[in-house]
Amino acid sequence: METTILTLMLIVIFMTWLKLTFLKIWQIVLIATVCAFSIVFSWPYAIQQSRNEISEWLSNQKLMLDTSLVLTLEVLWQMAYCMLSGKLLYDGKVRQRTVWIYRMLRFFPGILVFPVLFYLQIQIMYLFSGIDFSTISWCLAALVLLAVVGGSYLLRWLLPQKALRLELLFLSSALVLILGIVVTVNGTTNFKGSDPIEWKALLAFIGLTTLCGGIGAFLYSKRKVKHKF
Repeated sequence: METTILTLMLIVIFMTWLKLTFLKIWQIVLIATVCAFSIVFSWPYAIQQSRNEISEWLSNQKLMLDTSLVLTLEVLWQMAYCMLSGKLLYDGKVRQRTVWIYRMLRFFPGILVFPVLFYLQIQIMYLFSGIDFSTISWCLAALVLLAVVGGSYLLRWLLPQKALRLELLFLSSALVLILGIVVTVNGTTNFKGSDPIEWKALLAFIGLTTLCGGIGAFLYSKRKVKHKF
């Protein structure tokens, strides 16, 4: 369970770096500064957390369900950005409203990185016990500031193709969604034998799907012929 959560956190950090590769330098610095100051201002709360309490959080089914809702919304946000970016990248001219939606989706880096940084801060404080907590927080904030900016530029240098970075961001978002489901379930799902197949309902579903698909194909071919002439 803890291994799955750590893997999820690493992918969230990778997604944040990937998303920042599409931004300008001042936007990257601004987001990195926000991440750094979140560590500086959260250390009074971080020192109040114990490892046992964190384990209780991770085993709390209701809390994990609430977290999965936030995770799902962020994943859908990032996937929408990827699909809209692909449309702008290959379709060319689009409406002004689409451009505004694209800009809003692009500038939002995600909120999952902040719980990850909070967890990292708690672990660092336990690792360097005996050192002043504020000193640890300021040093960690400086490292995060450099890591966010440097990591995004390193990924942009390693992956100069924008289309490739979009694909990786989309696949990483899908992986985060899958791992989020695994973490949420947490072994509470039991296998239960299925009821007999409702053949009439199945045939009705197949017939309806075929009918809708046929209507869609007909309308598409009709529109294609119309644009051709």
